[in-house]
Amino acid sequence: MLKKYTAYIKDNPEGYWFKAKLYGWGWTPAKWQGWLVIILYLFLVLSLVLSREEAILGNPDSGSNFLTFALPIIVLTTLLIVVAYKKAEKPRWQWGKDKNS
Repeated sequence: MLKKYTAYIKDNPEGYWFKAKLYGWGWTPAKWQGWLVIILYLFLVLSLVLSREEAILGNPDSGSNFLTFALPIIVLTTLLIVVAYKKAEKPRWQWGKDKNS
């Protein structure tokens, strides 16, 4: 299974940063640029989570969670999807490798 998956990812003549997942819908990183985008996204989301104001005990200003926490994550996730859509194969549902390829 891993050998088949690796061969699928390496079969990338168009140079996509992300390829369609072998099972299901969505993308998986196929080149170092795709992995860099994913790592950067995870780093930014993790830094938002770890720097939450609610993490400070006794903070009276915890009512602005949407603006300081949810909105930046929504923006980052939207940006990730836009980058993946522009630098990836067309998204489609698939379950295993196509029979004709």
